[in-house]
Amino acid sequence: MSEIDVQVKNDSPSETDNTQQTPPSKPPKKKSRWLLWLFAINVISFSALAIAAATYYYVTVYPTLPDTAELKEVSYQVPLRIVTQDNKLISEIGTKKRLPLEYSEIPERMTQAIISSEDENFFEHGGVDYKGLGRAVFELVTTGKKKSGGSTITMQVARNFFLSKEKTYLRKLNEIILSYKIEHDFSKQEILALYLNKIFLGYRSYGVAAAAQTYYGRNINELTLDEYAMIAGLPKAPSAYNPIANPSRAKLRRNYVLRRMHDLNFITEEEMVTAQAIEVHARKHASIIDVEADYVAEMARSFALEKFGIEALNNGLTIVTSIDSKLQAQANLSVRDGLQRYERRHGYRGPITNVDLTTFEDEDKLLEKLKNTPNYGDLKVGVVTGFAKTDTKVLMETGEQLVLPFNKMTWAAEYKSVNHKGKTPKKPQQFLKAGDLIYLQWFENQWQLAQDPKTESALISIDSKDGRILALVGGYDFFRSKFNRVLQGRRQVGSNIKPFLYSAGLDNGLTAASTINDAPVVFHDRNLEDVWRPENYSGRFYGPTRLRNALAFSRNLVSIRLLRKLGIDTASKYIQRFGFPEEEINKHRDLSLALGSVQFTPWEVARAYATFSNTGYLINPYYIKEVRAFDGEILYKAEPKVACTDNQCVAGDEEHNAPRIIEERNAYIMDTIMQDVIRIGSGKKAKALKRKDIAGKTGTTNDQKDAWFSGFNSNIVTTVWVGFDSPKTLGRSEVGGRASLPTWMEYMELALKPYPNIPFTQPDGLVNIPIDRETGQAVPKSTPGAIMEIFREENAPEIPSVSQKQIEDITEDLFY
Repeated sequence: MSEIDVQVKNDSPSETDNTQQTPPSKPPKKKSRWLLWLFAINVISFSALAIAAATYYYVTVYPTLPDTAELKEVSYQVPLRIVTQDNKLISEIGTKKRLPLEYSEIPERMTQAIISSEDENFFEHGGVDYKGLGRAVFELVTTGKKKSGGSTITMQVARNFFLSKEKTYLRKLNEIILSYKIEHDFSKQEILALYLNKIFLGYRSYGVAAAAQTYYGRNINELTLDEYAMIAGLPKAPSAYNPIANPSRAKLRRNYVLRRMHDLNFITEEEMVTAQAIEVHARKHASIIDVEADYVAEMARSFALEKFGIEALNNGLTIVTSIDSKLQAQANLSVRDGLQRYERRHGYRGPITNVDLTTFEDEDKLLEKLKNTPNYGDLKVGVVTGFAKTDTKVLMETGEQLVLPFNKMTWAAEYKSVNHKGKTPKKPQQFLKAGDLIYLQWFENQWQLAQDPKTESALISIDSKDGRILALVGGYDFFRSKFNRVLQGRRQVGSNIKPFLYSAGLDNGLTAASTINDAPVVFHDRNLEDVWRPENYSGRFYGPTRLRNALAFSRNLVSIRLLRKLGIDTASKYIQRFGFPEEEINKHRDLSLALGSVQFTPWEVARAYATFSNTGYLINPYYIKEVRAFDGEILYKAEPKVACTDNQCVAGDEEHNAPRIIEERNAYIMDTIMQDVIRIGSGKKAKALKRKDIAGKTGTTNDQKDAWFSGFNSNIVTTVWVGFDSPKTLGRSEVGGRASLPTWMEYMELALKPYPNIPFTQPDGLVNIPIDRETGQAVPKSTPGAIMEIFREENAPEIPSVSQKQIEDITEDLFY
């Protein structure tokens, strides 16, 4: 082969070696180019849309978002609170239960539990927890279900205070933006306080303080670790995790919260295990009421609605009443004891019902039956489980086992009527048997057999200086009958009217020593339908009687003759001075007025008697001391007119001074006469109080349908009424001194304690003159049996050197 041939062969490409071969360049694919263009267009379009959306949002939507600064002036829907003058809770009235707290008032355990349950990164994030939000979105995309919440506590505050509950992306965006604004304007502590006061936690309870009372009946700072965890588990689903409706699910949720608290190092493992072992023990509680005064609460509610409108029930107003909590509690007890005493005098109507004890699976079922049996006042329900000789074994609704001694049940003779009862029982088996459901009352320091009274009673107690109502009981139990007998119970007053008639007599020149004949009389009064033959309660007649004794012993015939002597027109106008309604007096412009045929309320009667207590002034009773807004601003303050008893009044200041309606000396003489009602007369039971400063008057109407007692010292006046709501006889012996006076005494024993036990102060212009106890005429001081009587100086008789009786004796000696 030639060299040329060899060279040519070497220069030719090899079939197997192509490393030095350069492939021809290929043109770009059209598809890849279009993808790049499409991506670029999408990025630009998305960016444009995002910018447009952001611009639209910030131009159109953002300006419409609420100003988070409004949270600084947040107004919660808070119930109307009604309290006593010493700040004891009477009632809360409103659609939502809420007790707003400052952050410093919220226990640390509560905040730890909530953070563990709702937002563990609360103190680290700026309002939005993107990690948690992303996790929630991922779960929603991958599973179709929302397993974990993405909302922080701040976002929940934004939603609860400003946004609706609709589930839209726009609302979520608004929530996020508002959260940043809230975080910028408020501290973490302020945000947490807003949240803990706002959240709904079941049973109309909003906020953790209200929930603590609803589920555990205690203040928020009195709860235990397991209870804090239980409440902290509620915001997620108040119904599903409700410890009363769903205790098993609630326990699971509570234990989860406790576990999270342990994971976050808020509690130790030992604390966690101990709390998790506690059984669910929540039950529904009403507000923690300090004193029972439901009739006053209803009066206060009506006042609030009239003064401030329907919003008063949700604006967090506090009504401070004039009520004294201790006296109100004593008034409740006195009224209920008084009615139970009446029940014991008239016999036992029998048990509530009877149950077959063998039909109950266990004691819990039986206790449930007892708890579901209606009871009123301070009565408890029990069931007779057996007998031990003459003692009765009882299981109370509280689960307590009692033994009732028979010697406290001997009153339980069979009730037949108000005037008749069966034979006194000799053993409890005569009126009780096993399975009987009975009422029990704590009476005389032990549980005793009782019954739901058919009679009713009312009590009102007033500071006679300015009209401040210290205690008011409108009936045995507000929830048995909402009829307020103090305000609405217009009943005949009987002899409670007589002091005003006798005061009229003094005003018209008579004295306490003036005599009027107590003798049978028949009246043909054209204002009465028939001949009228009035008589004394005793049925006896006592002849000429001094006015002092006539009132002390409540002599009807003297009172009628006194009214006739004064004239009905004069007496009626005088009685009206005491604030009694003119229209009611005008219905009884006849001689029956002397015996109290007029119908007044206990409120009106107590107000009138206050005039005798305060030396002659007409005061206006009031029960609202002040009204405060939620922020403490005073919206209303009582400005009562005050009786000028301490010489501290400004002369002529009619705006602040109560008007004088009777002379001071008149009031004092009437006080001393009514002291004799207690010393020797129809109210002498009250001597047991051993007070020198009390006076009063009994009152009983025809057939003993109404029983009254009104009494006072120089500071306080109290009126008690007892009767049936539908007027009928209480029984032959149920006069004011028996049916009402003991209630008055039980109450006043406590009410009088702050006041010195000194007699009424005698004003100037009065003199003491010796008189004959039979004739009322002035006699020499040395006359045997003479007594002293009080006279106004201008009406005082001259003391003779020789008495009329001595003259008669001398004359008899001369001529016989």
